[in-house]
Amino acid sequence: MIYLDNSATTKPHPEVLKSFQQVSETFFANPSSIHQFGGEAEKLLMKAREQVAQLLHVDSGEIIFTSGGTEGNNTALKGIALQHHERGKHIITTEIEHPSVLETCQSLEKLGFEVTYLPVNQNGVVSITDVKEAIRNDTILITVMHVNNELGSIQPVEEIGQIAKQYPKLMFHVDDVQGLGKLPLQLAESGIDLCTMSGHKIHGVKGTGILYVNKHVRLFPLIHGGNQEHAVRSGTENLAGAVSLAKALRLIMVKQKNDATKLYKLNKYLRSELGKLNGVIINTPEQAAPHIINFSVPGLKPEVLIHMLGEQEIYISTKSACSSKLTDESKILAACDLDKARTTSALRISISYDTTMEELATFVKTLDNAIKQLKEVLE
Repeated sequence: MIYLDNSATTKPHPEVLKSFQQVSETFFANPSSIHQFGGEAEKLLMKAREQVAQLLHVDSGEIIFTSGGTEGNNTALKGIALQHHERGKHIITTEIEHPSVLETCQSLEKLGFEVTYLPVNQNGVVSITDVKEAIRNDTILITVMHVNNELGSIQPVEEIGQIAKQYPKLMFHVDDVQGLGKLPLQLAESGIDLCTMSGHKIHGVKGTGILYVNKHVRLFPLIHGGNQEHAVRSGTENLAGAVSLAKALRLIMVKQKNDATKLYKLNKYLRSELGKLNGVIINTPEQAAPHIINFSVPGLKPEVLIHMLGEQEIYISTKSACSSKLTDESKILAACDLDKARTTSALRISISYDTTMEELATFVKTLDNAIKQLKEVLE
């Protein structure tokens, strides 16, 4: 099997699974229980939180464990909107955010909030000038993703953070689900008030995630109850998930430090080889995250190519997993003003640190054969 759909999800690391199983078997008590066994579970949860905080160079009180990216984004956006609506009801985002941000913004519009959806250029990057000009006296939140999930384009979040710092009543949220473990992102003193991360994108287990919330930020909780997770997310904690996520984060950061050049080498090879194929147009800009390459094969249905590759146990995707079953056209590529032939025939390759050059060579050769077969049938 050649797995090239790592932006949808990654294979859990064996050490992460081992950690999850050990905690599930040994520390199954409820961390909120007041007996000694519950106390041991609580200590383990605190240790996991401290480990995550150390890895991210923030305070442990700024870490909220979640179930993943969608919950993190919803908690951040709705939490800010509902907590600070008296300051203003204006939110700024971009046209190419993940559905968990775009649809949350749309739901807030129904509650009376006004959202500015900023356009992007053909490389899928938002303009800093547009961000500055969109800020109003009643703007309470800017939310921008770090790395686009379909295109791999990198947003200037550090620069936006510096702008946001100039507005004390304005919060800045970054969706770093696709950037975590691939690109560095400073949180402390960066102007970033909230940041969403997901465990299963970094070889953790599904149902785990992190929401960084700066200690000066107050959120309206979406879930009320036992006041767990600083009263922002009530409910019995997923202790095994939290501990295993801390391990996954540590492992991916070691990979990022030691193997970053490998990802760029794989990316360079893949771009070069795809560029040689007749009928293939690469959509991802040169200056993008190293693990995602989006390309189109105009005239061919991407689902058919995915099926043909799948028969050879090679797995790629069309769009993000959260929108791959919706309309044929990629809204992300359409927002980049690419023509319909490309927006309706796009495919996404997403590699990991475990991907090999040999796997990519096999993929390119198999893709080339599939394209030739399909074109022969159509002629």
